[in-house]
Amino acid sequence: MHSFLSRANAVSAYALSVLACVTFMCFLSTLFIDYRTEASINTVKAIVKSISNYNSERQTNDLGHITIDLKADLTPLFNWNVKQLFVYLYAEYETPSNSLNQVILWDKIIKRGDKANLNLKNINVKYYFWDDGAGLKGNKNITLTLSWNVIPNAGCLPHVNAIGQHSFSFPNEYTVAKQ
Repeated sequence: MHSFLSRANAVSAYALSVLACVTFMCFLSTLFIDYRTEASINTVKAIVKSISNYNSERQTNDLGHITIDLKADLTPLFNWNVKQLFVYLYAEYETPSNSLNQVILWDKIIKRGDKANLNLKNINVKYYFWDDGAGLKGNKNITLTLSWNVIPNAGCLPHVNAIGQHSFSFPNEYTVAKQ
């Protein structure tokens, strides 16, 4: 009575419905897991330089350079529904021209099965710490925070901040580049 195509359509629709229900149950099983863990961040060295911006206005901008120690064990964050973690370190600070500045300084992708115990000593940041003016020199309240996005097999993409932050200050004088 029924053609081959109508039977194939019924079977594939039923299979996709079952697959969608199983995927939703996978999502629900890890929905309420707390993905926070402690992180230790310390600043080893912080200097600030005044760098000329070669645009039409010829203004100078601050370039901060920091060396950090970072320690965090992210191994307990992995479960059967976690595919990978996108881990990043960012700085937040306030300047007279902006009430909130956020700059990403370092990042790393940790896949399931990779070493997820971070114990980094004396590392330079991966990205430049630029300020669009002179907001870094003498800034007393720069806060470093480690965060990550949990990339699941099924479900939402949570953004999680580590427990623990680190605040430091830049020096009041510019570091002169050696010629």
